[in-house]
Amino acid sequence: MIKTPKKLIETALPLKAINEACVREKSIRHGHPSTLHLWWARRPLAAARAVIFAQMVNDPLEKYGEHPTPQQRSAATKERNRLFGILEELVKWENTNNEEVLKKAREEIRKSWRETCELNQGEPGFDPDKLPAFHDPFAGGGAIPLEAQRLGLESHASDLNPVATMICKAMIEIPPKFAGRKPVGPLPRDEAERCTREWPGATGLAEDVRRYGHWMREEAKRRIGHLYPPVEVTAEMAKDRPDLKPYVGQKLTVIAWLWARTVKSPHPQFSHVDVPLVSSFVLSSKPGKEAWVEPIVEGDAWRFEVRVGKPPKWAESGTKLGRGANFKCLLSDAPMDATYLRQEGQAKRMGCRLMAIVCEGGRGRVFLSPIPEHEQIIFSTVPQWRPMVQLPDDPRNFWTPAYGLTTYGDLFTDRQLVALDTFSSLVQLTRKKAFAAAQASKQFPDDSRPLADGGEGAQAYADAVCVFLSFGIDRLADLTNTICSWSTSATQTVHMFGRQAIPMAWDYAENNVFAEAAGDLKTSLSSIIKAMWNFPAASSGQALQADAQTQVLSKEKVISTDPPYYDNIDYADLSDFFYIWMRRNLRDVYPSLFATVVTPKAEELVASPYRHGGSDAAEAFFLDGMTSAMHHLAELAQPAYPVTIYYAFKQSGTNEAGTGNAGWETFLEAVIRAGFSITGTWPMRTERQGRMIGNGTNALASSIVLVCRKRAEVAPETTRREFLRELKAVMPDALEAMRGGEAGAVPVAPVDMAQAAIGPGMQVYSKYAAVLKADGTRMSVHEAILEINRYLDAGEEFDAETRFCRDWFQEHEWKEGRSGEADVLARAKGLSVARVVDAGVLESQGGNTRLVKWQDYPEDYDPLEDDHRPAWEVCHHLVRIHQRHGTGKAGEFLSLVPEQGEAARRLAYLLYTICERKGMAEDARVYNELATGWGDILSSSITNARPVPRQGMLDLGL
Repeated sequence: MIKTPKKLIETALPLKAINEACVREKSIRHGHPSTLHLWWARRPLAAARAVIFAQMVNDPLEKYGEHPTPQQRSAATKERNRLFGILEELVKWENTNNEEVLKKAREEIRKSWRETCELNQGEPGFDPDKLPAFHDPFAGGGAIPLEAQRLGLESHASDLNPVATMICKAMIEIPPKFAGRKPVGPLPRDEAERCTREWPGATGLAEDVRRYGHWMREEAKRRIGHLYPPVEVTAEMAKDRPDLKPYVGQKLTVIAWLWARTVKSPHPQFSHVDVPLVSSFVLSSKPGKEAWVEPIVEGDAWRFEVRVGKPPKWAESGTKLGRGANFKCLLSDAPMDATYLRQEGQAKRMGCRLMAIVCEGGRGRVFLSPIPEHEQIIFSTVPQWRPMVQLPDDPRNFWTPAYGLTTYGDLFTDRQLVALDTFSSLVQLTRKKAFAAAQASKQFPDDSRPLADGGEGAQAYADAVCVFLSFGIDRLADLTNTICSWSTSATQTVHMFGRQAIPMAWDYAENNVFAEAAGDLKTSLSSIIKAMWNFPAASSGQALQADAQTQVLSKEKVISTDPPYYDNIDYADLSDFFYIWMRRNLRDVYPSLFATVVTPKAEELVASPYRHGGSDAAEAFFLDGMTSAMHHLAELAQPAYPVTIYYAFKQSGTNEAGTGNAGWETFLEAVIRAGFSITGTWPMRTERQGRMIGNGTNALASSIVLVCRKRAEVAPETTRREFLRELKAVMPDALEAMRGGEAGAVPVAPVDMAQAAIGPGMQVYSKYAAVLKADGTRMSVHEAILEINRYLDAGEEFDAETRFCRDWFQEHEWKEGRSGEADVLARAKGLSVARVVDAGVLESQGGNTRLVKWQDYPEDYDPLEDDHRPAWEVCHHLVRIHQRHGTGKAGEFLSLVPEQGEAARRLAYLLYTICERKGMAEDARVYNELATGWGDILSSSITNARPVPRQGMLDLGL
């Protein structure tokens, strides 16, 4: 029988450090792999790296057996903290390619593998000199297999979607093939060769992408540059515009043309006139650089003129009426609702009109009124190719078909299609040039196989260059379409995929693809090149297109994966936007991968109601398919390691019964039905805390990592009563361990407790083949989660005054209630209202009673002069001091009342849970921060513990 020691991820993690690194990483752009190619809901590199490390490293307590001595527990804790130290360094962005840090992590992984091999001597597949390979069967954007490769593992990725497969190939498969190669492409004019430079990793390949990208841009400009003319500023233009006078006689490069869609006026008098649909007439809201568009109406005609200076209030809303697709006629003020706009769009009566021209001046952006010649270019340009693939009939995520934009080609102006098609045609020409240069360089093996067949010679290298150039065109397409909006604060174009959908845009920005700004191929390739510099390009990798329900790549491999999130993202439909261009550019490079006209849809494990004929059918499809895929993983995975699975929360419901999520519960159901037992759940966050706790009742982690082991084949059934008995035995200790009351401990924050608590609870539930209710039916995951949630605020025993305050807070929060009601509650606790008032936590007068807010607690409070200190009072003084004076002063206060610290800490967790469920976002935040910082507060209190003179708090300087 194979022996599987517990891994670090099954016992403890330094969540705070991991989550902080994830949040910080969200603001990193330059050099981050996410800038290689857009993909939706990528996991942060920090989370992926931490999870893989922790699922492969043995927990130190394991070697001491089932009944360790106190000394052994202490030694294990010390060793665990050492591993935490490695992890905390490993997740930092600046250590992404720090070989010293990565080497320590790799050594720990190998050490644990050798220990596991010693326990399983003689078993096949346990070679201490060869680490198991890694596989992610839902690889998506490739962050997880990339980090496995960075940690020294042979990395494999697979995905049903060809766009995702190409992204993974570009990150883990292609770079190692050509690591250390010198660039072969011709240098751009006026650049000197740096002969002595070394080209580690994928930097040589990245340099060739830059060089050939430069050639492509210059060649495209030679062919179609006339479609993007500059603007010569004339004296006539500057007559009423003093801001233009410095530019008179100059030719300014256009950054973007701003367009407004038009429809026929609904008013009978103006039914022959096309009127604009404008969300806002504001062009720039930058202080001191404001600009806006004024519509000039003359009878049944109108035109746009640009004004500088602070815009009037009415300009902010354009011709829009409230929210949604509701506008007014510029000429008559007649309303135009969504129904009318749909009719106009579907009748192909929706046009466009130039609203303003944005140029680059020596002192920033220059805004100009429309010029007829520039407007005419768009109407006289004829593309040779137009993508005719139909957009999906999914009104939830694709809004344009309702307004007549029914194909992907409809999302582009003719000029944009000409530009993108020109760049695409140049990819194949570049492939030939790169092949000839690679052959001439004599640095590639005599291997004529193309890249798709595993080649590593000149032809494969030319193919590789084309892959990254095609990614540049995909990035360009995201910024070169008629769904792109104009940012008035940044004064630049905003790309289409700001959300996981294709919305409708009424006014839009059309970039100049040669302006050396956002929307220029040079800018798009620059981001790709910086990402390539950071690829590990070390151990080998492989990326394949494969269905997770049938693939066999997972056999005997370590598995960490990020599957689709129920109905949150329609990956296949969304990725068709890129697939149409990627197929045009790479069909000759990867013919089998791009054999179909669109991406595969039928097998995609997404609960999409429009595709399956309703929500119930979509849920059944998802549950059956995900169960099949997860069962496949349970059977194939390397048994020495747990499988880790990410699930991202989106829309959730929180109430007095706890936190629930239909997609989350369906996903858990699939995992357990598949034969997995859940041994841990860890909340991983990517959002800043202010966004997580705010504007509503939900404060959920961005994603949960499930830690899973294959359930025993002969797992028994149990009864609901026995399940509840085991929960009662397990949950209190598990929750207390997560709250971490020791100095220097890293607790699970209250904001994450609801998700983390599912781990020990589901471990009990999922070890059984079924939990049966009294009537013989199976207890569902939903019912089990409700029982687990009850332990979040159960079993907390406090002093009588604190129990009174807790129950009053549950009912009234900080608001007033009747004194008679307070008296009844107090008597039930064996108290009088006067005693609670005497404690300084309650006010009662004029027949009304209310709790004192922590902001109103006295600054000069001296706990050593107070003989009546309930935990409620101590907790809220700690909140006050922590918020206003920081961790150190809070620790000094705690050193004066150490015997009450534990109760105050437990109360902070409880009050967070109450506030989160009631939607009291700001209050939830302060309790979360107190509990999260408790380890540091406790350490500070121990450092400051000393005999305290009677003046107590006066010494603290508060």
